[in-house]
Amino acid sequence: MLKQRLQQKLLQKLSPQQIQMIKLLEIPAIQLEQRIKKELEENPVLEEGADDSFEEQEEIKEEQTEQQEEFSLEDYMQDDEIPGYRLSSHNHSSDQKREEIPFSMGSTFQEQLKAQLGLRKLSEEQELLAEYVLGNIDDDGYLRREIEAIADDLAFSVGMEVSYEAIHEVLMIIQDFDPGGVGARSLQECLLLQINRKDLTDPVILLAQKILKNHFDEFTNKHYEKIIQRLGIEEEELKEALEEILRLNPKPGGAMGESQGKSFQHIVPDFILEENETGLQLYLNSNNVPELRVSRTYSDMFENYTANKANASRDEKDAVTFVKQKLDSARWFIDAIRQRQNTMLLTMNAILEYQHNYFLEGDETRMRPMILKDIAEMTDLDISTISRVVNSKYIQTHFGIYLLKYFFSEGMQTDSGEEVSTREIKRILQDCIGSEDKRKPLTDDRLSVILNEKGYLIARRTVAKYREQLNLPVARLRKEL
Repeated sequence: MLKQRLQQKLLQKLSPQQIQMIKLLEIPAIQLEQRIKKELEENPVLEEGADDSFEEQEEIKEEQTEQQEEFSLEDYMQDDEIPGYRLSSHNHSSDQKREEIPFSMGSTFQEQLKAQLGLRKLSEEQELLAEYVLGNIDDDGYLRREIEAIADDLAFSVGMEVSYEAIHEVLMIIQDFDPGGVGARSLQECLLLQINRKDLTDPVILLAQKILKNHFDEFTNKHYEKIIQRLGIEEEELKEALEEILRLNPKPGGAMGESQGKSFQHIVPDFILEENETGLQLYLNSNNVPELRVSRTYSDMFENYTANKANASRDEKDAVTFVKQKLDSARWFIDAIRQRQNTMLLTMNAILEYQHNYFLEGDETRMRPMILKDIAEMTDLDISTISRVVNSKYIQTHFGIYLLKYFFSEGMQTDSGEEVSTREIKRILQDCIGSEDKRKPLTDDRLSVILNEKGYLIARRTVAKYREQLNLPVARLRKEL
């Protein structure tokens, strides 16, 4: 049974302008430039340039009066009879030469492997198998799938019954391709494929092959004493063999992929911090971001037609509605850009004030512990707003370019009660590992003792966590001869 009743609700909704502001606040400078260009293309009311002065406005009005007959709101009114010559252009003669700008593009890793396949004399079945195997090789150059799984796929997808030996034979052919190591199913096989291409009559290379073939586990775990004992060699011989192994490429496909078509990300800083005689000066990087304004031509046109809307036809009213929507959209967009600039400057100035000692010299040991809440309290902004500002934004300083997130870190107390940033502790940890004796690397327990002696009360598990965040291996894997 249907009933009518009144119900009062309290809902929190974002207006289209607020949503637009949030989206603009999240994107970095390089995406903002693209977003502005898109808006300029879609909205004819929006144009580049700063707001005009009074004298410039008078000059523009005079120009608009002269051009009134050439351009009016009627251009936006519907025209059912459009001549065909306006819709297409065939103003090229038959003997006219059309010159197009050619462009070059590097071949991909897979294309280079297929090109080498064409140089081999294979049967029709082998060629089909080889193409299928090549399709399963990843960008690093490895075949990550088992041969049995490839045989099952061929049986189900193509209806082709193939033996393990037939696929393995084709794989051996692919492993002979360049670069060396391609088609390997493991790191050990990849390194062996590369070392086997070298001169095995050389004692150093022959020893390197024996280590990779028979003592790979000891090599990866850096149990050098076991290798020396089992092979009956001197430490200097092992050192030469290890140097030969370290010259091999563990990712044979990676080197080709990087130089053949992979794009590199260009960093455009959102802020520029300069040091001058008066101190530090912060700017927004607006080199590639044009100033925007509402076209006065459209604005005056809308005012004129609004004043005479009583005598306007239906088509004119529709055209006026269209122009009004575009005017409102342009004003909202300009306001959102200005709010973005103000919010970003407010946030970055707060970060600059909070980390003033660090920004003077760029010394990590002078960086204070700082979280989003600290900046939110300084700026009276919401934490989510601060998070959007620092997301994917960069600042160019006199000591390098950094992500804004780099300046945020947790804090810890020393034995004297002083609060320090965890980044300072990581820097000290990194220095300790960098200066250690590589024959006897410092364990996490020993590193914890060293930090405690320096006044940083840190447990072994915390040292292990910081070491992993710095991408530093355990002591056993840092060992060198």
